[in-house]
Amino acid sequence: MSHAFDASEFLAGFLVEAEEHLSASTMNLLAVEASLRKGENNPRAVRELFRSLHTVKGLSAMVGIEPIVDIAHAMETVLRKADRAAGALSAKAVEALLAGLRAIGERVRALSTSAPVAPAPPQLLDALAALEITKDEAPITVELDLEPGLLAKLSDAEKAQLIQGAENGRRALRVDFVPSPARAAEGTTITSVRERIGAMAEIVKVVPLSIPASDAAPGGLAFALLVLTDATDEALAAAAATTPEEIQTLHARRVDEADPLGEPDSAEEGVGETEGRRRGIVRVDVARLDDALERLSALVITRFRLARAADALAAQGVNVGELCEIVKGYGRQVRDLRGSIMRARMVPVAELLDRVPLIVRGLSRTTQKPVRVVIDAGKAELDKAVAERIFPAIVHLIRNAVDHAIEPPAERQRLGKPEEGLVRVTCFERSTNQLELGISDDGRGIDREAVARRASRPTPADDAALLDLITLPGLTTLDQATKTSGRGLGMDIVKRAVLDLGGELGLRTTPGAGTTFTLLIPLTITIVDAFSFVCGEQTFVAPISAIEEVVEVAPEALVRGPSRHSQLGEVRFMERRGEIVPLVNLASVFSLASGEEPKALVVRRNGTPLAFGIQRVVGQQEVVIRPLEDPLVKVTGISGSTDLGDGRPTLVLDLVALCGALSQNRTEVAA
Repeated sequence: MSHAFDASEFLAGFLVEAEEHLSASTMNLLAVEASLRKGENNPRAVRELFRSLHTVKGLSAMVGIEPIVDIAHAMETVLRKADRAAGALSAKAVEALLAGLRAIGERVRALSTSAPVAPAPPQLLDALAALEITKDEAPITVELDLEPGLLAKLSDAEKAQLIQGAENGRRALRVDFVPSPARAAEGTTITSVRERIGAMAEIVKVVPLSIPASDAAPGGLAFALLVLTDATDEALAAAAATTPEEIQTLHARRVDEADPLGEPDSAEEGVGETEGRRRGIVRVDVARLDDALERLSALVITRFRLARAADALAAQGVNVGELCEIVKGYGRQVRDLRGSIMRARMVPVAELLDRVPLIVRGLSRTTQKPVRVVIDAGKAELDKAVAERIFPAIVHLIRNAVDHAIEPPAERQRLGKPEEGLVRVTCFERSTNQLELGISDDGRGIDREAVARRASRPTPADDAALLDLITLPGLTTLDQATKTSGRGLGMDIVKRAVLDLGGELGLRTTPGAGTTFTLLIPLTITIVDAFSFVCGEQTFVAPISAIEEVVEVAPEALVRGPSRHSQLGEVRFMERRGEIVPLVNLASVFSLASGEEPKALVVRRNGTPLAFGIQRVVGQQEVVIRPLEDPLVKVTGISGSTDLGDGRPTLVLDLVALCGALSQNRTEVAA
């Protein structure tokens, strides 16, 4: 019995694939535009863009999304012509292709929400069909010194890619690999060779060749890899299981007439030279990872209960030595399992920032300010849940940088600055559980006096006080709201996004030179390493990442000063390695029974330290944080609750937020 084909079961996979290819397409199209501004073609980016759209078209046809098929096909036609013209695309073509990507993205999003998918816009299809992409009046007058049979298998775009790379200082080479049963037995195949060479070179084309059969080539088959690289012949030879003498340098020679070999449509043929090869990757729905994390959370709490039960038995005189060893082993296994699940949930920060260049491009066109964006994310990774919650804050900061900070071109020229503004996004792992994101610009900086006038507050004395001022809800420095900013909501949203994650927001600004915002955020927020401690006869928990140091409070370390009472209790001062640190009794903050405080937790906010006095530290452990979502129970300084195995909720403190509340209170008292 035959069954009708049901495409719905492939829909989830289609949405993931389509999003990936759309992201890659956007990056390649922006790379084409950047090359266009330099007066150059970018044949590689054009070919990669063609491949991505070809895949999107095929996937859309498989699940029956004809509007996307129509748009992708029209864009393919433009890119096929551009590939034959050695990667030549005009600014008008780039605009039309970007519009096509936006149209496809809108239909993919509609599909993900089960909304109706709109037909392909006729005006977009007409605009794509009307694009004229022709070869330059003076086509390629430089030819590669390759044998005619191999040269015939290269498109003009691939030839231009090799020639352009060589002209930019890279080496254009031909590396041959001859497969054999002996090499296959050693694990050396064309796949492994491509991977090894791809790590040290840009592979432009892999061409299979038929050669006479011999002992060295029993199958009569070879592969010619045409690459651009800075690596040595020795390294390439080792990767391809050949000798340095066999590697051929591709020289360019001038030709007087057009290529008589014709123009094969090679954008879809040959081995996939430069496309990403995702081997050994399984896509998993995020809901399944969330479920695994939830079950892991239950195991963490069970570990606490086991440890408590073992301690209770030991207190009764029972020999629990073997049981304690089992509990320790169980704890190690749970910790390893936590690491595995966390790694599965991590996404590269570079992927999170993929959309930033397109955002900057749109803002640049809206504000009529040429702006260049530089992104350095390295290999940093972030929990997907954290990434989704912090990205809106990143967008707000970038929007403010372009709209508020970077001066118009005429003003920048008058100040001796480059006409093109610069926005830089950097990221690195500050510790094993904390990430630092930096967003900076080379604009005018923040005028403290102007901000103070707007807020009707005293002029802030430093960057920390200025940050508190500009994050006030409703504050804006613009007289009139624009399409991108000016409503006084952006910085408040940034602050709340960072603080809700248990992170910290920092600011550094120099008038006339620029501004840098620093976001310190946890890599994950569900299961974290934390200190548990007793304060006012009650146990609390605080993430280790928020605590700079646990110190002894010696009476001789307390210094006399302008002690003052605030809503958070009495503020005293202690000396710590030559630094005067305010000291607050944490019990008094929560109106608990206050007693001796022999220990203190040192927290630093915006570079300023503050110590919270406590009674004793219980220990360090992994805890499962349950956030307090109900606004009726949200309190400054409390980020959630956890279970330490006794069945009772234990509050998780946000000491950095408490530090901020104290600083604001002291500022208001001083004012």
